[in-house]
Amino acid sequence: MLGLEERVVVVAAFLVLAGLLFVATASAPISTRLYGDPWAMLRRQAVAVGLGLLALLLFWRVDYHRWAEVDDLLLVGAWLLTALTLVPPLRAGPRWLGRGPLVFQPSELGKIALLLYLSGSLLRREGRLHRPAHGLLPHLLVLGLFGVVLLLQPDFGMLVVYAGLTGFLLWAGGVPARHLLLTALAGLPVGAALLLSARYRWERFLAFLNPEAFRDTLAYQLYQALLAIGAGGPVGRGLGASRAKLFYLPAAHNDFVFAVVAEEIGFLGVSLLLALYVALVVLGFQTARRAPDKLGALYALGASFLLGMQTVLNLGVVVGVLPVTGLTLPFLSYGGTSMAVSLGLVGLILGVARAARCARTVWVVPEV
Repeated sequence: MLGLEERVVVVAAFLVLAGLLFVATASAPISTRLYGDPWAMLRRQAVAVGLGLLALLLFWRVDYHRWAEVDDLLLVGAWLLTALTLVPPLRAGPRWLGRGPLVFQPSELGKIALLLYLSGSLLRREGRLHRPAHGLLPHLLVLGLFGVVLLLQPDFGMLVVYAGLTGFLLWAGGVPARHLLLTALAGLPVGAALLLSARYRWERFLAFLNPEAFRDTLAYQLYQALLAIGAGGPVGRGLGASRAKLFYLPAAHNDFVFAVVAEEIGFLGVSLLLALYVALVVLGFQTARRAPDKLGALYALGASFLLGMQTVLNLGVVVGVLPVTGLTLPFLSYGGTSMAVSLGLVGLILGVARAARCARTVWVVPEV
């Protein structure tokens, strides 16, 4: 019988292997066009997996209480890196830093930094969380600082992830639900204002409400994704046989990789893949329940929530039940930072599971 850590490792390993497989098949055409080599993007993704495994081992083997000692420094560092994407000489795109092959997305790193900081801050403020000045406002201020940068990039989808993580952890950490509910209600006009403040956001929203009217323009990507998913049928066209990836579907190897997956392995294969995502989140919540202390529980809950929420948001976009957000599908989408951070989150879950296992170990000292 496999222990909790072993089950997390097995599920994560299958997701990583599936990710490499589908990056290989979905990126081959665009990789050939850009680099003259169908395997160039796969090799980059494999390097990201290697870096992610290092992050996984770090979070797994280092006592997770160490992160609470430096979580504020990690948060400031992540915010500064994210803010540097607004400096033209340093940015490699609206959301990336670096040059040449060394490009990364700081806001992905910020997810882990925010998770660590919120968990540690809630523990340090325990007993005062019922007061808005301690339980709510300081954490909303942190979210607001990241939100300003994310909106300037712009990356509204990542801001939704940050806000969801903040709300979930505050609730799990003990902030009164009525405070969170009132904050959410007060935030509705702000969300509406943000939606209307940028033309591209409003146009995307209109295309989401009526994709048929925009099928040749703003909803073209969604329309092609739905065609690919429908073409997969029960068992799919077969690995490598997707037609959508032949430049019919934009971002077929990235945000919309699920459409290629569904086209190639069909409903049955997709069901198995989704079962792996559900299993990983469930194992993460089981880890939180067995955590030896509140800090470990918050770490495991936050990591599981992040993986689950981003998966749901990505799939919701691809099947047309949510507006386009630009978020990757954890483990499956092409993107080095996303892969490394996803593995780091798994490592955080494993670190808590390891501590729980060690805490249950009973040492018997033989009588002399």
